[in-house]
Amino acid sequence: MFTRIFKVFNSTKNKMKPLHYVDISSEKATFAMGCFWAPDSLFGSTPGVITTRVGYAGGSKHFLPTYKNIGDYTEAIQLQYDPNTVSYLELLNMFWDHHDPTAKFKKQYSSFIYYHNKEQKSEAERTLNEKKAKGLDILTKIEPAGEFFNAEDYHQKYRLRQHQNLCKDLGLDSGDDLIKSHVAARLNGYVVGQGGIDQFDAESLKLGLDEATIKYVRHLVIKYEGQGLHC
Repeated sequence: MFTRIFKVFNSTKNKMKPLHYVDISSEKATFAMGCFWAPDSLFGSTPGVITTRVGYAGGSKHFLPTYKNIGDYTEAIQLQYDPNTVSYLELLNMFWDHHDPTAKFKKQYSSFIYYHNKEQKSEAERTLNEKKAKGLDILTKIEPAGEFFNAEDYHQKYRLRQHQNLCKDLGLDSGDDLIKSHVAARLNGYVVGQGGIDQFDAESLKLGLDEATIKYVRHLVIKYEGQGLHC
C-alpha cells in the first residue's frame, strides 16, 4: 500500500532551499533493533529512504507510551521509502546486519519486524527462517504493524539535533519538522559518518544545501565515517 507525504517546509532564515519535501509515492517499514537513535541514522542515510521517525510500537495496552512510561511497547523506527530505489528485502538485510537478533533484552529493546502487508510478512518470515537454518538462536519476532506512537521531540533526529545551528539554518524548529523533513533524515546519518563521503558529495547539492553547510557536514562525514553506530 502506498502513501504520500504532503507537507512542504520553506526555509526563510537563509538562502538555502533545503529539500524537506519529496513528492513521490512511498511505502512504510517498521523495525525494532534494540534502540532507536542508531537505526535512525543508519536508515536515514540509506538511498531510497525518504523520511524516518522514532517511537513506540507493538504494545497492547490502551495508553499513550512515553520513554519514562513505555509499558509493553518497544523502541522502534518507522521509514517512508521509495520501493523503486530500495527494496524491502534490502531494508530487511540492513535490519539483520546492524543489530544482534540473538540478544535477550526486556521488551523495550527487543528485536521485532512489524509488517505492513502480506508481502512484507512473507519476506520477513523467509529471511528469519534463513537465519534460523544457519543454527542461530534468533529471538526476533514478526508481528503486524499496529499504531505507532512518536517518541518525544528530543529523540527525533537525535544526532542532528546536537548541531543546533545547523538545524536552525535548515528551518527545523520542532520534532514534527524533523520527522517530516527529507534532508533531516539524510543529515542525521551524515553527521555521524553514515552513508560515506562519496555518497554525500554526490547528493549534497541535490539536498539544497549551501556551500558553508556542505563544508560543515562534509567535515563531519570524513571525521566519523567507518566508526560505526551506537545508542
